[in-house]
Amino acid sequence: MSDVNDRLLAAVEKMPAFPQSVSKVLALAGEIDCSQKDLVEVIKRDPVFTLKILRLVNSAYFGLSREITSINHASVYLGLNTLKNAALSLAAVGVIPETASRRLDMGGFWLHSLAVAACTNMLGLRLGVGRDGAADYFAAGLLHDIGKVVFALYMPGEFEEAAGMALEPGASLVRCEREVLGATHADIGAMLADKWNLPTHLRDAIAFHHDLGGASSKLLDCLYMANQITKRLAFGSAGNFEIESVPERIRDLFGMDVDGLANDLPTLDEEVENARIFIKLGEAR
Repeated sequence: MSDVNDRLLAAVEKMPAFPQSVSKVLALAGEIDCSQKDLVEVIKRDPVFTLKILRLVNSAYFGLSREITSINHASVYLGLNTLKNAALSLAAVGVIPETASRRLDMGGFWLHSLAVAACTNMLGLRLGVGRDGAADYFAAGLLHDIGKVVFALYMPGEFEEAAGMALEPGASLVRCEREVLGATHADIGAMLADKWNLPTHLRDAIAFHHDLGGASSKLLDCLYMANQITKRLAFGSAGNFEIESVPERIRDLFGMDVDGLANDLPTLDEEVENARIFIKLGEAR
């Protein structure tokens, strides 16, 4: 087992780190007495990143009624948590090496991730989470499968074998990964979250999005259900087609099953389309 962990750690260490400005934003946001002013000052020191955030804030995704021309105004309109998660999401997309597209269908990967992000956010709002708090739900959905990128880049042969096995009817990607690689994309994704110093709730969302026995939270419940809904609706590439069973308590939480919710989110297509701006801006070098 230590050999597996050593190989996973070696792969994670090859992944790029976040830009210094984003690392400082995450560190600051984790402090109890962090102020919007402190956060804004850190972001403003990176003019390229500032421009990306302003373009994001003024996009159809946020749908604000007036143009926002400064990070100061953005922080007031969006709130501290939403601004932090916008910065985190853009940075995560931006640090993925361009070579990943040679090993993984990044178009399909990001479409699935965006759909899970938008759906998790919508489910959180449905359960009464405030808009600023729901930004955590979007970020969790966007990053939940990030471990697949690490596998595809740095353990490509084994990941390709596991992904091929997972295409068989009734197969589970995580079971195939565990059989071939000794660990799952959720395991190595959580290790990457540690490297990036992501907040604990995001790290846990990545670690346990296939294993609800590992942790419990409203965010995880929404993420788990969103993952099944987007597979049911065939958004992008999730790696396999298996709809995992949904625990009764989660069905009770939403008052319906996967099919019911899939039919009860009529604006999901539009939300996903608007969210594409995260990938467009994040990938811009």
